[in-house]
Amino acid sequence: MARKKFEEEHENHERWLVSYADFITLLFAFFVVMYAISSLNEGKYRVLSNALGTAFGKAQAIVRPTIESSIRAAVPAIVPKQTAQQKENSELLNREKDKLTGVARDILKALAPLVNQGKVRVTQSSRGISVEINASVLFAPGEAKLTSESGQALNAVAAILKDDPHVIQVEGHTDSIPINTSVFPSNWELSSVRASSVVRLFIADGIPEARLTAVGHGPKFPVASNDTPEGRQRNRRVEVMILARLPEPVTEVPVEKPVSQ
Repeated sequence: MARKKFEEEHENHERWLVSYADFITLLFAFFVVMYAISSLNEGKYRVLSNALGTAFGKAQAIVRPTIESSIRAAVPAIVPKQTAQQKENSELLNREKDKLTGVARDILKALAPLVNQGKVRVTQSSRGISVEINASVLFAPGEAKLTSESGQALNAVAAILKDDPHVIQVEGHTDSIPINTSVFPSNWELSSVRASSVVRLFIADGIPEARLTAVGHGPKFPVASNDTPEGRQRNRRVEVMILARLPEPVTEVPVEKPVSQ
């Protein structure tokens, strides 16, 4: 019996093109989707979703709001509140600045003769008002007891600050020449007691004690060179700081606890 001859099936060497075409199509669709996402246009989402749904024989897809669009929708409700708060803070800062400027002008007027002689300096900064009084106006050399002449200047300052709500910090400063007496073993004690003497006078003139602080800095913060007599004289001073009630914000950095071993 004759055997039937079966023809070998012809091998298709080009069928890889089908898979390759499918891959290219999916890759193209992927890049179209990525482009639509990058543009953050919800209308493109809807057009793309409907086109894909039609191409694959499905019902039109419902495009849900993306996270970005949800955030964008929520932002307008938050921004006006932040802007209003910033505006309020700015107004408070401006009012505080204007109030301190008025206090500075009153002090300048009261101490005009000493200002003209260069023995008193009044400056204003974000920290507040600084009234720098040369120690020669207030004390005898190496002493911390206020002279009789100093009362007039300090009483004038106290009268201005008596009904003012700001906190007052009195800072004593010296030159770099060491001092070693039975009363003052160093410049630290001298500067501290001088600041305390001014605080006691302010209290006696009616400024509430709770608003006052005395600090002695010794020779730590010179404002002139200690190499000349003029510079050392400038560094011997008492600084009355009227502190601003709304200081500029300070960034706090948390301190990490040490890891126990």
